[in-house]
Amino acid sequence: MDVIGAHAGRLPALDERWEPRPYPREELERALVAGGVAGPAGHPHHNVFGNIRKLVEHDPDKLFGLSNMPEPFGFDDIVRIVGEASGVPIDALATEGSPDIDAGAVMDACERLGERLAGAARRRERVLFATGHPGDLDPLYGAIADLASARGAAIVRPADGETWFDDHAGEGWTIAYHGAVGMVTDGERPRHTHWPEAMRRMLADERPDLVIADHGLAGAAIEAGVETLSIADVNDPALIVAKAQGRTEIVVVLDDHVPPENYWPCFQAVAGRFGPS
Repeated sequence: MDVIGAHAGRLPALDERWEPRPYPREELERALVAGGVAGPAGHPHHNVFGNIRKLVEHDPDKLFGLSNMPEPFGFDDIVRIVGEASGVPIDALATEGSPDIDAGAVMDACERLGERLAGAARRRERVLFATGHPGDLDPLYGAIADLASARGAAIVRPADGETWFDDHAGEGWTIAYHGAVGMVTDGERPRHTHWPEAMRRMLADERPDLVIADHGLAGAAIEAGVETLSIADVNDPALIVAKAQGRTEIVVVLDDHVPPENYWPCFQAVAGRFGPS
């Protein structure tokens, strides 16, 4: 079965908005809100607070492969840290609605990511892209990888095809790549995952200069000491806390589960830092 081919066939075609060109920042910020990438988060306060409590309690699913997490921070600290990272303070006593994500904060973080990646391209660094959110984030990563590759970065695909049996999940997993972007499949389709094992195997096969990832794929890279640029939602605080601990520098906080074509402003913010070709 062509798992990746079938996955690619389910994804929408990317239109002319994904061609690098200058846009007014205000237009990109409006598009982020209109597309649900910024604005009211897709996760209500009770979900966000529940996941923060699970992180404080060291739930493995919320640790993303990171040790010494989340100490020295407790629940109230993490609520504050996530609010700061999303650009809008979160009311720890809220019982209705959802946190907000500031479009300007998303733009700022994407521009920082673009600056670092443009530098990687100039220096011809080896860059690994991977996602635990296939179907949502891999088109964005793929477009960024194509841009970085065209400017000189060496895109790596370590451990492609490696398979193992996960006793915890009771099933087998395989590392596969949709273009430049690594993900985990169950042999039938790519799977959403928080677990770090796939990245551990990728890094055992080849250690890149830079990783762009999310969920436990980013956490495992940070844990291994590889410079990592990551994306995190407000209900997945581990990577945001890792930044507050000083273990990683760039975490883009946004809604990570919207139609993939809606991330085009993020791509344009990144592409804008590469300068003219």
